[in-house]
Amino acid sequence: MASAEVMKSVKARLDAFWSRTMIVYPNDTFETPADASPYLEVQYPVANETTVSIGAPGANVQREDGVIRLVLHIERGVGTITGAEWLDELRHHFRQKDFGPVRTYQASPPVLDDRNDNGNYWSMSSAILYDADFLG
Repeated sequence: MASAEVMKSVKARLDAFWSRTMIVYPNDTFETPADASPYLEVQYPVANETTVSIGAPGANVQREDGVIRLVLHIERGVGTITGAEWLDELRHHFRQKDFGPVRTYQASPPVLDDRNDNGNYWSMSSAILYDADFLG
């Protein structure tokens, strides 16, 4: 899982611009909408830390790198164009950006296959590579 500073920065960025759907953050209290209303889920499936500099106590750089995964859940049976456009908008807001300690890089397009079918929902996701530097 990502560090607290990374999660706070991602939350602040999403809360500032994303209003198309409800946003579900890790460990939020949430019940899947009975009416199949769309929602966005934020996940942090991979995070690692590497020491970048040594020899300056309190000022050594620790670099966290990982993945921010945005999963857009849309109603099943309504096609993929609108969902793909929304996911492209999300990808645009996170591709090659600096916010807080976070630097993002590429944002993958969604994969469309049998894994997208999720009950009442069609789920599409993007994986965004990031890193963040911290002093320690």
